[in-house]
Amino acid sequence: LPALYVAGGLFFVLMSIVALLGHWHRLTLIDAIVKALRDLRQDLFAHLESRPSSFFDRVPVGRIMTRVTNDVEALYEMLRGLGSLVGEFVPFFVALTIMLSTSVELTLILLLLVPVVGSATYFFRQASREIFRQVRNSVSGLNQFLQENLSGMQVVQLSQRQDQNRAAYTKINRLNLEQENRSINLTTYYGAFNDSLASIGLGIIIYYGGGSVVQSEMSLGGVILFTRFMNMLFTPVVLLGEQLNVLFRAMASGERIFQALDWDEQIREPSHPATLPERLEGRVEFRGLSFGYSKDTQVLDNVSVLIEPGKKLAIVGPTGSGKSTMIRLLGRFYDFPDGMIFLDGIDLQHIPSRLVRRRIGVVLQDFHIFSGSILDNITLSDPLITRARAVEAAKTVNAHHFIEALPEGYDAPLVERGANLSQGQRQLLAFARVLAADPEILILDEATASIDTETEQLIQEGLQRLMQGRTSILIAHRLQTIQEADHVMVLELGKVREYGTHQALIAQGGLYKTLHDLQFQELSTDVTAPGLAPE
Repeated sequence: LPALYVAGGLFFVLMSIVALLGHWHRLTLIDAIVKALRDLRQDLFAHLESRPSSFFDRVPVGRIMTRVTNDVEALYEMLRGLGSLVGEFVPFFVALTIMLSTSVELTLILLLLVPVVGSATYFFRQASREIFRQVRNSVSGLNQFLQENLSGMQVVQLSQRQDQNRAAYTKINRLNLEQENRSINLTTYYGAFNDSLASIGLGIIIYYGGGSVVQSEMSLGGVILFTRFMNMLFTPVVLLGEQLNVLFRAMASGERIFQALDWDEQIREPSHPATLPERLEGRVEFRGLSFGYSKDTQVLDNVSVLIEPGKKLAIVGPTGSGKSTMIRLLGRFYDFPDGMIFLDGIDLQHIPSRLVRRRIGVVLQDFHIFSGSILDNITLSDPLITRARAVEAAKTVNAHHFIEALPEGYDAPLVERGANLSQGQRQLLAFARVLAADPEILILDEATASIDTETEQLIQEGLQRLMQGRTSILIAHRLQTIQEADHVMVLELGKVREYGTHQALIAQGGLYKTLHDLQFQELSTDVTAPGLAPE
């Protein structure tokens, strides 16, 4: 009896140690997994931020978001499950040791089932790899569809496309459901197979152990011990079956994450960068510049123009003539193999892109506002831009008045895309952001949206102050902006058709005069048409 007490006490102590070790292992492992995946998300985000515009032109935002969120989350679920699985191997080896000491023959018979489980796992892994890859792709398709349609919800509602979009979403969702069902069915079959193996193992113990008890080769307690420890022996196998769905889903996600990390498309940076002066004069030259977004398209064809420091160049032309492409190339958003661009005589491709963008201020039509305060959107978290400097910039471009009228002033929160500001207020905020950065060169893709007369006047005054003392390149839509430019360049089909002052080009009577007359006619119609009112 004392020996029984000792054995029971040792068993209790052993199981307590196993439980504590398992708990410590799970906590430590999960903490390590969380930190590793945090670093992975950070690396993914940093990697994506360094991709050029051509990458984002080609890869849908929904696909990118799936990589950073859903796929990383699937990887976390897998690693957490594997952590639990690894934790079960401590009691597995404890059980195996005790079972071998009790009956080597019965233990070896049970272990014969392990290769069967391994073979089945390999078979299911091969069968499920493609299924789970399709599941992740269908989730990516759902995210992409949602992102596109939620971003363009106003267009969807204005064009009454709700029914068509609902039908399209139903189709994509049904495809996702079919793929999920295939994965669930496969996992269910695998789980049932494992349960069958466990039942076979229990039958072997009862049959062999019962015979051994009758022949006095084993005690009844030994048989009961085997049934108890068989669960510990097969728990890792059962858990593996339960984790199969998560495991293979995560394997597909892991492939996609590493594919994302392998996206190596980027702007070529100079191996021996040029040294820039503390302050550029602002001379910009395009020399023989040709460019196409693909091999089959030619957007710019041998464009050459020189803009002297402090001068204003207005670029005009029909839609698709290459106006926006010129300013994207100047901002080093794309590489250009044919032709050259110079800043103060320095080849643009010899200047690191980050330095180019610090010297160039860009105001695009689709000016982006981030969630955060107005001050955050002016400074963009640049430590060199103080609050006082941001306020001074806002005052200079006529944005201070509307900002101060808000309840929280410069600390007023802005929603996504600045939807709680008017078009004119967003434009003034864009001017303040650029002026606070104090670039030597200004690029402005002038907004075409209609705004009220008072705001229009504020914008024009703010624009004049913003351009003062800076080399300015304007994709101009307003007649006043064009007339105030030092020179006008007319683009058509990627070629420079005309170049000169506003008055000279009007007198020339070519393409510029035609575009000018068309715009003037539209402006006259807008002013005289009955029932029209400013926005």
